[in-house]
Amino acid sequence: MSQDSGKPVANPAPLGLGAFALTTILLNLHNAGFFELNVMIMAMGIFYGGIAQLFAGVMEFKHGNTFGTVAFLSYGSFWLSLVFIWVGPAMGLKAADPLSMGCYLTCWGIFSFAMFIGTLKGKTIGKLVFGTLVVLFALLALANFTGSHAIHTIAGYEGIVCGSLALYEACALVINEKMGRQALPL
Repeated sequence: MSQDSGKPVANPAPLGLGAFALTTILLNLHNAGFFELNVMIMAMGIFYGGIAQLFAGVMEFKHGNTFGTVAFLSYGSFWLSLVFIWVGPAMGLKAADPLSMGCYLTCWGIFSFAMFIGTLKGKTIGKLVFGTLVVLFALLALANFTGSHAIHTIAGYEGIVCGSLALYEACALVINEKMGRQALPL
């Protein structure tokens, strides 16, 4: 319920989770070697992974949900920053090297671990999403630090799992609400 009007307000979590999920799956299909990095992934990173998650974060703020606000605004900003890292060199900026990318991904892994701790009193699916996200960032950081193509590929498959778990959660929230009961476990 909205605090101002008393009218029901939509749950923004499925939007944010869906944006995170689909963008994560698509990028990690690339990481796993299914296709090259291309404008499709960048467009998803800007418009769905980035902007839609920012909207979800603002909506979570209006709900008084600190965790949802921080998660969706942060990961929406992650997607926007990642795309900028990719396109910045075309604007004359120096490209990120593997060491700096490893540090970037490590920082996101540490942040994700803190968010994972925040899920420990919540539903199982939230723990799985954030737990696999921590592993994903660790693998991607390690791949950058070591230059290992094999680790990068493994990270891709693990990221597909992470994104799929988030997609399940997004869909379960919508389906459960529409059914008026817990049709899909969370």
